[in-house]
Amino acid sequence: MASTLYRGGVIHSPADPFAEALLVDDGVIAWIGADDTADGLAARADRVIDLDGALVAPGFVDAHVHLFEVGLALAGVDLSASAGVTSLAAALDAVAKAAAGAHEDDVVLAFGWDERSWPEGRPPTREELDAAAGGRAVYAARVDVHSAVVSTTLARRCALETRPGWDESGWVAGEAHHVARDVARAVSPARRTDLYRTALQAAAEQGVVSVHEMSAPHIDTRAGLREILALTADASSGLPHVVGYRGELCATADDARALLADVPGLAGIAGDLNVDGSIGSRTAAMRLPYQDGPDRGDRGNLYLTAEQIAVHLSAVAAAGTQGGFHVIGDRAMDELVLGLGLAAEAHGQGAVRAARHRVEHALFVDATALATLLLYGVSLSIQPAFDAAWGGPDGMYAARVGAMRAQGLSPFADLAGAGVPLAFGSDAPVTRIDPWAGVLAAMSHVDPDQQISARAAFRAHTRGGWRIAGLDHTGAGQLRVGAPAHLAVWRGEHLVVQGALGRTTSSWSTDARAGQPLLPELGPDVPRPRCLQTVRAGVPLFDTFV
Repeated sequence: MASTLYRGGVIHSPADPFAEALLVDDGVIAWIGADDTADGLAARADRVIDLDGALVAPGFVDAHVHLFEVGLALAGVDLSASAGVTSLAAALDAVAKAAAGAHEDDVVLAFGWDERSWPEGRPPTREELDAAAGGRAVYAARVDVHSAVVSTTLARRCALETRPGWDESGWVAGEAHHVARDVARAVSPARRTDLYRTALQAAAEQGVVSVHEMSAPHIDTRAGLREILALTADASSGLPHVVGYRGELCATADDARALLADVPGLAGIAGDLNVDGSIGSRTAAMRLPYQDGPDRGDRGNLYLTAEQIAVHLSAVAAAGTQGGFHVIGDRAMDELVLGLGLAAEAHGQGAVRAARHRVEHALFVDATALATLLLYGVSLSIQPAFDAAWGGPDGMYAARVGAMRAQGLSPFADLAGAGVPLAFGSDAPVTRIDPWAGVLAAMSHVDPDQQISARAAFRAHTRGGWRIAGLDHTGAGQLRVGAPAHLAVWRGEHLVVQGALGRTTSSWSTDARAGQPLLPELGPDVPRPRCLQTVRAGVPLFDTFV
């Protein structure tokens, strides 16, 4: 494998906080040091990259993605505010434009709408989709992908009026949503492969070197997960590394072993194994009723009991793998706490801790839940962008559960300070794969007491992802000699200073302390660092230097 020397920049390495150059040889970091000592290495390197002040840092890990859905969303109609869709009228216009270019038998797929961001304050109706799409089949998923609005043609094709969760307005949740989603997302095998590649390449362009794929029967097939793992098994694929999880409930250790045998390379039987739903769709299981919506007594949906949780954790631990769940609401977290306790009663605290179970999202973590997570060694995979998108006194969370309760959501500082292992992700396509936005969101929590440092947030979005998957022993997630060369190169053009040798270089200064590696300046009005290159084990996945 070729060797590459990076020089004339800033190397984010605790081993040498003032390093300016780095050598990658045979996929491994072979040397880190000062630029004026790199001349001898340049002569033997196959490639020399002049960084011109750019930052070389550990590549990001997105610890919660859905690659098939990301691919579909990238190919579909983006109805999010970030795409410029700021009203219901604009959303219908976007659907109409897509439908005009679609085959009459195609399903028009749309994603990312949030009625709270629109002046109309409501979702589209079935009749409005019918008019916009000229009678074509339309599936328009809400931003959380736990509910959608469908057109009449798709509703009839799926016989949705006979399914629980159907509403005459075209709104579908629960079983009706699952049926509509499965029909809408039926694609050929070749198309599915293209969607996986598109999603992975999009991640690489954002400096992401590894993703945790959260597969489940309601999201993708086992065959799809096998394909993803085979497609990305080696760095020579030119695609990010994938840690594969499958969310299927197990009743016995034999169930777990059968799943592990059917999907070789599976990291755990965890992820989107849903204890409840989402706050946005009012399906997250809550202690108290939702404060908005048509049914003021609604407390959401609890899909799993404490007993089922305990049995699953025991089964996967007996099979020698990691378990875990999707947990959003406080009532769902209560059930998880009970389930962990039941598993410990049956098998002992040590056995539960040894399994390194993980929980996705975990918005509500009170003192009891925090103590339980610590006691049983549970790691959290959380999405800081959720707080940025829906937190605050005027945000969706406050509207759904009340401003007082919403204040306690996503307690980043409490979790980090207590020592709960954290890994950050996007839950893409729910929020975009944009790791610097995640770092900034964790630094900018609406509650100042829950803000964490840039360094802590960056670590959770890099090394934390390897740690939660049990792969940090490889050295991944940090730049040091002997570690795999999983890295990203960044340009920060917003701050420019004169370098020591008279050259113009970017200044990397966020959360800087003497003897600590630097990070880029981040802020709501500061342009994001721009990815120049993403490298997995020495292989460029995305490269602007060529």
